[in-house]
Amino acid sequence: MNQLLSVEKLTKRFEGLVANEDVNFSVAEGEIRSVIGPNGAGKTTFISMISGHLRPTEGRIFFRGTDITALKVQQRARLGIIRKFQTPSVFLGLTARENIELAVIAAGTPRGQRQTRLDEVLDLVRMTAFADREASVLSHGQRQWLEIGLLLGAKAQLLLLDEPTAGMTAEETHATGTLIRDLTQRLRLSAIIIEHDINFIRDLQAPITVLHLGKVFCEGSFEEVSSNAHVRNIYLGNE
Repeated sequence: MNQLLSVEKLTKRFEGLVANEDVNFSVAEGEIRSVIGPNGAGKTTFISMISGHLRPTEGRIFFRGTDITALKVQQRARLGIIRKFQTPSVFLGLTARENIELAVIAAGTPRGQRQTRLDEVLDLVRMTAFADREASVLSHGQRQWLEIGLLLGAKAQLLLLDEPTAGMTAEETHATGTLIRDLTQRLRLSAIIIEHDINFIRDLQAPITVLHLGKVFCEGSFEEVSSNAHVRNIYLGNE
């Protein structure tokens, strides 16, 4: 697979606090990468540097081989690097269709192609049957899926998903994993996912990066990471 994004020695300091230190990381086209770690491990800071919401103190970020370290959030979004925060940020007074239509228009989709693109996105995120319902009456899980639809409408190539299953039922969590895998396979999208739900991480069957005290502690498959005694000790607070 072709490499889509890579970071080299990414470091972020807040005065005397080191949130991330010398993080090396990469994700290929069409690949899902999970990032896990206990509270305070530096996960949100890490993804915020990739999205452009935070500038690294040191290190560089490359997207398709181009150094984007100095680019702002909006510039990265135009490249297709788009972040979804934990709390859904959809327009509650608009229908699902209208929400996605705004994203499609904002992405500069030609007028003659908008309806086709809108229908495609609604289908991709399983929202066709709910297209004309206001976002305010959708379930929490449906709002999360709708926001993923906004990212697709905005022509995302790299999805940055911060705890996408937070607050979901077990059924919605499973459906979200299926949706993300389907999107990466069908559209060759890539995704970096921060998540605490270990069952969700296991079901993704994607490579995992474990952060601890701001550094990469280990990487590997779910089986490799979950069988690592040191990782278990980290989550129990013993290391």
